[in-house]
Amino acid sequence: MEESYANFPSSHSPGSVPAVIGEDKKPSTQEVPGANLQIFPPNNQGYQTLGTPSDGGGQQPTNDWKGFFSISSYTQYFNVDTDIVLNRLISSLYPTIGDFFSKIDANPDLYGLVWISTTLVFVIASLGNCATYLMQKKGEQSSLWTFDVNYVNVAAASIYGYALVVPLGYYFLLQYLGSGASLVRLWCLWGYSLFIFILTSFVLIIPVEFVRWVIILVAGGASASFVGLNLRSYIQTSDLAIVPISAFVLQMGLSLFIKMWFFA
Repeated sequence: MEESYANFPSSHSPGSVPAVIGEDKKPSTQEVPGANLQIFPPNNQGYQTLGTPSDGGGQQPTNDWKGFFSISSYTQYFNVDTDIVLNRLISSLYPTIGDFFSKIDANPDLYGLVWISTTLVFVIASLGNCATYLMQKKGEQSSLWTFDVNYVNVAAASIYGYALVVPLGYYFLLQYLGSGASLVRLWCLWGYSLFIFILTSFVLIIPVEFVRWVIILVAGGASASFVGLNLRSYIQTSDLAIVPISAFVLQMGLSLFIKMWFFA
């Protein structure tokens, strides 16, 4: 009886699961994951296998530049908050420090260039007409005063042209002289250098010519020093001393232009 029970096949017993035995045995489950990681997804479809050196730690370099005519290419230069803008505006009022490039090195912006230039255009156009009105009323009470719309056109052409073309010219000049330069950083520098003229315009409406000249010369000197000193620290060589000097002269020329055209 014991021999008969021993010879009885277990696969035929109730509740038992038949074992699968064959020569073409599948690989063990411990080998399958490693094999699958190498063949799936297939590399010919543009995927990379796990653990390859080209992973870069799972971080792939991104390029935000999508062309000159794509708005999304310039969004990275407007990624600033109020605190950053205020800090840079205050720095532009202290020209003797000369560390503006170190502050904007990690994140130069074009927000200051656009916002300050646009604000300055409307400020000098409107307050320039107001200053003309006050001077005219002070001299001739009976004369008829009219608002000069051309102030807006002249202000837009001169301020936008200066803020865009002058830094672009210095960029090509520094490239030609063999000194590395960043066009965005130069635009940022010149944009914030115009902020002091916004504040000055509110004082230039005083109908006293001597006071106006003193104010514009002080403001122009501060703005010119801000540009010149920061350019000198940026190029870091004495062979290009003509660059900050010429920038100082151009900035002073802009201040004199604002005084003589809009607050004469």
